[in-house]
Amino acid sequence: MDNSHMEAMVLRAPQTALVRSALVRPRPDESQVLLRVNACAVCRTDLHILDGELTRPKLPLIPGHEIVGVVVECGEHVDRFVVGNRVGVPWLGWTCGVCSFCRSGRENLCDQARFTGYDIDGGFAEFAVVDDRYCFALPESYSDVDAAPLLCAGLIGYRSLRLAGDPARVGIYGFGAAAHIIAQVAVHEGREVYAFTRPGDTTSQDFARELGAVWAGGSDTAPPDPLGAALIFAPDGSLVPTALRALEKGGTVVCGGIHMSDIPAFPYRDLWEERVIRSVANLTRRDAEEFLLIAPQVPVLTRTTTYLLADVNAALDDLRHGRLEGAAVVVPTSN
Repeated sequence: MDNSHMEAMVLRAPQTALVRSALVRPRPDESQVLLRVNACAVCRTDLHILDGELTRPKLPLIPGHEIVGVVVECGEHVDRFVVGNRVGVPWLGWTCGVCSFCRSGRENLCDQARFTGYDIDGGFAEFAVVDDRYCFALPESYSDVDAAPLLCAGLIGYRSLRLAGDPARVGIYGFGAAAHIIAQVAVHEGREVYAFTRPGDTTSQDFARELGAVWAGGSDTAPPDPLGAALIFAPDGSLVPTALRALEKGGTVVCGGIHMSDIPAFPYRDLWEERVIRSVANLTRRDAEEFLLIAPQVPVLTRTTTYLLADVNAALDDLRHGRLEGAAVVVPTSN
């Protein structure tokens, strides 16, 4: 392929597979950088976009929002990075900077926000253009592949844990990419971790214990001790009342996904005694700055399975059917 074009995996319509395509290589505008993509992790949000559960993606679209790349060109107003810098790119790709949410440190709630791999072409490609304000220097101790899951699974896990307060016992429902990262942070902070998996999934339960969980079992099982907080990463609304019943008084259920099936009705007594249900919406740049400092101190070790860019549909299928331990990461086919 000549230098003016790139390979990309493109979503043409919801509920269809990504199409391998040769596209014109993008150019950065004055506030953007052009990245050569070295790795891009696969997120369950990508499935929600492909399945039409997130209903307003730009089309055609290059998905992928956990990007690790090297700057190869800078717009004239870019002053944070130079050619040759390695950076990471998360889900939040642009905000207005002037609304009440942006001005109060809640840019994740900006009504005008744009998201990588949803409103903005993402990282399932050889090159990507991104706003330099929403790129982050990465810890040198991580390889490209190992760093990629930190940029959404890690960040959403981190924000979920912080919004849970300061619990001594943390339950994690859905032991996938986000869970395997934030479990390590919680253990590092001296918290007890209780892992809840699909019933009968002993492989994930063993994985959770390997990462320091004091208990692991099916999501249909009550924990041996009441939880101070429950983090839900599985997109299953029926887990919310289940997690509520596992909480101690004053505990919090944090729903960490961008999409979840409907929450069934439950009796008020399960919520009473100042229990709380809250959601996590996106992330902020401060989340990224804090977490990327903490990760190498733990140190967080990511478990990854690597796929070539041309095989990203297989990675998505493996994620959909629960065949992954940790995170899937896509690398350029030319590697």
